[in-house]
Amino acid sequence: MIDYGKQNVLGVGINAVDYESAVQKIVTAAHARRPLTVTALAVHGVMTGALDAEQRHRLNEIDLVVPDGQPVRWALGWLYGLKLPDRVYGPTLTLKVCERAAQEGLSVYLYGSRMDVLETLAANLREKFPTIKIAGMQPSRFRQVSAAEQAEIAQTVRDSGASFVLVGLGCPRQETWVYENRDLLSMPLLAVGAAFDFHAGTVAQAPAWLQSRGLEWLYRLVQEPRRLWKRYLYLNPLYLTLLLLQLLKVRVVALQETVPPHEQMRYG
Repeated sequence: MIDYGKQNVLGVGINAVDYESAVQKIVTAAHARRPLTVTALAVHGVMTGALDAEQRHRLNEIDLVVPDGQPVRWALGWLYGLKLPDRVYGPTLTLKVCERAAQEGLSVYLYGSRMDVLETLAANLREKFPTIKIAGMQPSRFRQVSAAEQAEIAQTVRDSGASFVLVGLGCPRQETWVYENRDLLSMPLLAVGAAFDFHAGTVAQAPAWLQSRGLEWLYRLVQEPRRLWKRYLYLNPLYLTLLLLQLLKVRVVALQETVPPHEQMRYG
């Protein structure tokens, strides 16, 4: 297992870990019924924190932030000389955690997306891991919820007996969700982004050769240009520029340079 601890990438703390270490942390917390917030950040996720001090605070309060994108993994090498064998890709991490859960009798709760996606995802997980226990599922309400609704959602998850929750709300809503629900749910909460759509088969993943070269963004941009053009054509060059400034020590944002959110977003 590889674990070099949390490192500063543009003011956002990224855990320099491999799959084995990440999965073990999650499974250990699930068995202990201990809170553990987790997210897998690619460039877009890092940039939500780099450009917003409140979101940076949320991200830096998350317990385990793994390098989902190759450019995030490369940044750990450029800035700190850390040579991770691979990124910790959210969809792959999802499958590895579910595999261990099936082996060790842990149950999973699915939260987010639409009910048709959740039902297909659950069926596909059961086909891949026949002994997996799906404790329950709730689709996103696609809006902000009240404090009472937030408490109701958390109570439903607790009553299900789930060992951990997979959260698919999209970035940055899912990171906000795990941050705001950590104290309500005494279990690991994993923000896994596009993993729901990928494993339900509603969105195609980029070929492995594109992923390994850090070009998954190009594949997704071609698929959804209207929705994603700003994310990739603006944020990617800005990410590289800010990385260069950090590498040259011209602009270094400390992990403590955050602003606590002035209110809860309560995404549902």
